[in-house]
Amino acid sequence: MLRKPIRQGLDMFNWNDLTFFLELARQARLMSAARRLKVDHTTVSRRISDLEKDLAVKLFERKPDGFVLTDDGHRLFVIAERMETLSISIAETVGSAPAQLAGRVRLATMEGIAAYYLADKLVAFNAIHPNIVVELVTERHLINLTKREADISISFVPPIGPRLAVRKASVFNLGLYASETYLSRRGMPSDRTQLPEHDFVDYVTDLVAISKVHWLLDVLEPEHVVFRSTSMAVQQNAIASGRGIGLLPLFSAKKDPRLVPVLQDTIVVERELYISVHEDIQFMGRVRALTRFLFALFESDAEYLTRL
Repeated sequence: MLRKPIRQGLDMFNWNDLTFFLELARQARLMSAARRLKVDHTTVSRRISDLEKDLAVKLFERKPDGFVLTDDGHRLFVIAERMETLSISIAETVGSAPAQLAGRVRLATMEGIAAYYLADKLVAFNAIHPNIVVELVTERHLINLTKREADISISFVPPIGPRLAVRKASVFNLGLYASETYLSRRGMPSDRTQLPEHDFVDYVTDLVAISKVHWLLDVLEPEHVVFRSTSMAVQQNAIASGRGIGLLPLFSAKKDPRLVPVLQDTIVVERELYISVHEDIQFMGRVRALTRFLFALFESDAEYLTRL
């Protein structure tokens, strides 16, 4: 409960100010919140000041690393998030029939699975739900669902955060690949012991945000890395052009005719896939529709994701 009593009646504060409060609480910076709200940062500052004045409490502390919620701010944040969720539910439940789900759903995942797998598969989702726009966001780091940087996350590791609904959805396999050009020049390794003699394509080690993504280390720590990139797509093109051997997901490599499997019967690396959503929005119509589609997709494509 807030420390000071709130005036009774509908004029106790401007309900719309809660939108600005929630965004600043999630982003921690005025400029970031203003960009998300599509307003000037002075507007955000003014609306927060108005809300603090109306409620007669201090909601934020200004710190060197941004705005931090006070104890009262934390209490209001819990209430305001519930109100936000209920308002969205009203729009979806009362305003439209289930068959007419509409709006935006932001889906965050890693670049490779977004570009080489999900972009194609989501065509089927839009055929079922033409009024739902899926925004597919790719980042090297784990997206923060608590700050609502995305609605749904597909990740290789289960994210950690308050009030997240996290479920394992599937697994996918990776294998070593090279090009015909490279193999004709250097020869096909006959077993694992010959791998240290070869050239490799790999990630930029100090820029790997998620250790599980640096999957080549599951096979070996290569002595001769001739090319590095933070992008899996760039690595695949480098491998296909003959730069060296690299470890790639089967869902992308097996569709590329420029690539040849290397030691496919002896070296297989496995990674898990997790689907996460914030508990406050997991039952929203459009979010639930996409999560159900993704779980069904990974189940039906289990063999595709794990076999050559």
